[in-house]
Amino acid sequence: MTAPVNRRGFMAASLPLGAAATAVVTGAMSDGAQAAGPARAAVAPSMLEGLDAAALQARMAAGRLSALGLTRACLRRIAAIDHAGPQLRSVVEVNPDALAQARVLDAERKAGRVRGPLHGMPVLIKDNIATADRMATTAGSLALAGLHAQRDAHIVTRLREAGAVILGKTNLSEWANFRSTRSSSGWSSRGGQTRNAYALTRTPSGSSSGSGVAVAAGLCVFAVGTETDGSIVSPASRSGVVGFKPTLGRVSRDGIIPIAASQDTAGPMARSVADAALLMSVLAGPDARDAATAALPAGAAAADYLGALKAGALQGARIGVVRSPLPNQPQALALFEAALAVLKAQGAVLVENLQIPNRDKYGATESTVLLHEFKDGVAKYLAAFQPDAPVKNLQDLIAWNSAHAAQAMPFFDQELFLSAQATSGLDSKDYVDALATNHRYSRAEGLDALFAENQLDAVVTATGNPAWRIDHILGDFSSRAGFTAPFAVSGYPHITVPMGLVAELPVGLSFGALAWQDAKLLGIAHAYEQASRMRRPPKFLADAG
Repeated sequence: MTAPVNRRGFMAASLPLGAAATAVVTGAMSDGAQAAGPARAAVAPSMLEGLDAAALQARMAAGRLSALGLTRACLRRIAAIDHAGPQLRSVVEVNPDALAQARVLDAERKAGRVRGPLHGMPVLIKDNIATADRMATTAGSLALAGLHAQRDAHIVTRLREAGAVILGKTNLSEWANFRSTRSSSGWSSRGGQTRNAYALTRTPSGSSSGSGVAVAAGLCVFAVGTETDGSIVSPASRSGVVGFKPTLGRVSRDGIIPIAASQDTAGPMARSVADAALLMSVLAGPDARDAATAALPAGAAAADYLGALKAGALQGARIGVVRSPLPNQPQALALFEAALAVLKAQGAVLVENLQIPNRDKYGATESTVLLHEFKDGVAKYLAAFQPDAPVKNLQDLIAWNSAHAAQAMPFFDQELFLSAQATSGLDSKDYVDALATNHRYSRAEGLDALFAENQLDAVVTATGNPAWRIDHILGDFSSRAGFTAPFAVSGYPHITVPMGLVAELPVGLSFGALAWQDAKLLGIAHAYEQASRMRRPPKFLADAG
């Protein structure tokens, strides 16, 4: 199977899949030949690219589509344009049990049991989220290749209970981009280099690179990413999709290979805010294994993410405009001004030229916290989820990488690992003081103060510049404007929505809010999205410009 020639003359050649993927995709193409009804009906690529989860559910309810048919279509598309075709390399492993899961869910629907709006929806999850199945959980590292988690991450359990089909694992920046300062986003020693679906020589950004690209390319209905600082919103922006980083504590961190417990969270990546809100309604919830999920104030636990998507959500909303830093690309700046005009036309009150207070006071301390928490967290994760791994802690990982440097470190080293290993523990004064600094200046004397002084509902800015070219020598050396750090360090919610294209490369518009205002933020982003409708599907160009 080949993809068509695009307008820049790039032909997607058909290339062989890996053995595991071949077996599943072969089954996807032939399985169900004796099945009756909608399970046998072809699913057009336009359906995967253009229909949201609600529309797909309506077709299932009407008997015009099945979970098996939809899952098969996703697997075929992965074979055609991810593993072959333009070779996006966004999916590092397909689930050999995906078709079996889909059959069970179809049987349940036929028997009158529908688990909810995710019933039969294929979901891809980032390869740093544990699954107790036949798929490996590796964070992109060959050190964990072929190894399986002993139990599901909490959010995977929630997805299964909600009726989602776990379609596979997405590639990522190895160790969630926390091994080297010279890394290339979307590269892992296990999965290779993920490519941007809009222009194949351009970065997908990271670290949730594969999740963003897979959603953009229509390989799944939606995907799950994770973020410590920018790892959901940045790749979502560069892949022209919606990426939502929720308030820390909304979504359990259990079973997610960590960087930093004080900043890590999983979140939805989707082609629309409505789909992101739908996925969020399943991911979010309390977990006895994660104390942060018990920290919700009264009333916050009952957030209605879908109910917040109301017409008029922008009417009277006070939106603070943050112009520093903004992208230095003129067309991106023009798109930002056009986005502000849309907000005003929808009744938003724009409060201009605001600065986020004290954001320069936690740059160094954020790094201190991440280094300390990574060393502590990775050892705890390995002990709890993958005790059979050949590495037990960070020192073992460093030694493993050094012993397998040709495969594990062909382009960049592990200086962040070395710095983290040199830290002195979570009871050290350096760590305790750094964490206090982070919270003081990002929260009380940062975003909290800004919102209170200006009576804001949200702030807005451009998420960043268009995607730069992939460079394995220099890594991600690029001007990347945006305001991920204040919302990452504070743990407050941040969403990016497609704002338009610059030379066929997408750029996003970011909205941020205070803690636990996730539903309100989704409503604001949805209102902008519906008024602007700036998302365009990728063309798989050889390059942009």
